[in-house]
Amino acid sequence: MRVIVVGAGVVGTMHAWHAVNRGHEVVQIERETEARGASLRNFGQIWVSGRAGGEELETALRARELWEEIGARVPALGFRPNGSLTPVRGDLERAVAEAAVARPDAAARGYKLLTPGEARAINPALRGDFDAALYCERDAAVEPRTAQLALRAELLRSPGYTFLPGREVREVVGERAVRDDHGEVHTGDAVVLATGAWLGGLVRELAGPDLPVRRVRLQMMQTDPLGEPLTTSVADADSFRYYPAYASPALDELNARQPQPATAAEHAMQLLMVQRADGGLTIGDTHEYEHPFAFDTVEDPYDHLTGVVESLLGRPLPKIRAAGPACTRSAPTRAGSCTGSGCATACGWSPGPVGAA
Repeated sequence: MRVIVVGAGVVGTMHAWHAVNRGHEVVQIERETEARGASLRNFGQIWVSGRAGGEELETALRARELWEEIGARVPALGFRPNGSLTPVRGDLERAVAEAAVARPDAAARGYKLLTPGEARAINPALRGDFDAALYCERDAAVEPRTAQLALRAELLRSPGYTFLPGREVREVVGERAVRDDHGEVHTGDAVVLATGAWLGGLVRELAGPDLPVRRVRLQMMQTDPLGEPLTTSVADADSFRYYPAYASPALDELNARQPQPATAAEHAMQLLMVQRADGGLTIGDTHEYEHPFAFDTVEDPYDHLTGVVESLLGRPLPKIRAAGPACTRSAPTRAGSCTGSGCATACGWSPGPVGAA
């Protein structure tokens, strides 16, 4: 079978990967020289902890399993089963963590509620004050800046894989072909459109104006090396407010009695923090949904995140070496998709369409 994949971000590349590994011929088309969107500018988290129970959690767990398998084959992915810690303070935040641990699927996620001493035994860099920490053993991470290049290099070893960069697909021709902006028609037995946050043009023509997804603008920052290992990913209790796994009467009580700080509420913020291979920290993030997106980068969220991180680390944050926005897409009816879900789930559900085709 010949498969045409449009888009070279994490979703498109995972479709190409599974198709090639099932023995199919693949042509992957990318409008840039390499993917430059949210597949590169993200946390690289394989985020199991916050996913909705049922199918979404099963997909995320399958994705993690596949990422680990691929990481063993392609070490440059930087896969690591680092888990995550969400420190909590006060009875209201602790109650949400306790409700999470009481979920029937808590064991599948690897949830445990730890004392501060137990949390620091796992991640000694957390020297700040907190009362407990929700641990998710099944969370993991990859290196987003190198993962795509590493996967592409491995795919190019296959004689059945062709990568065509610098070509924008402008038209679907019939049921199984596309035409690019060079005028070339690419025909296959199946066509996969994986265009990321690019929701205009061809995508809108095909799907109509009422797409079931929307674009999201995020602000994130990258620091100089921390100077010590941050052995897990780290979130703050505000992340409870944005992921469906934490929905409970305890969360309702937290929202009613302990609102977010003004800056965090205004920008729909949570703390997510991951250490990169060079020792620096990727920290975020904000969520903006109203179009058109603001032109300027807003500084207040960075000040807020810096304060939250320093309170958990118990030390000053390293110098911020880069800060700026990225765009992804999310499902407007799913709180759990507020930060996009490419890394967390693409590896898990891409075999399905490939197998069906």
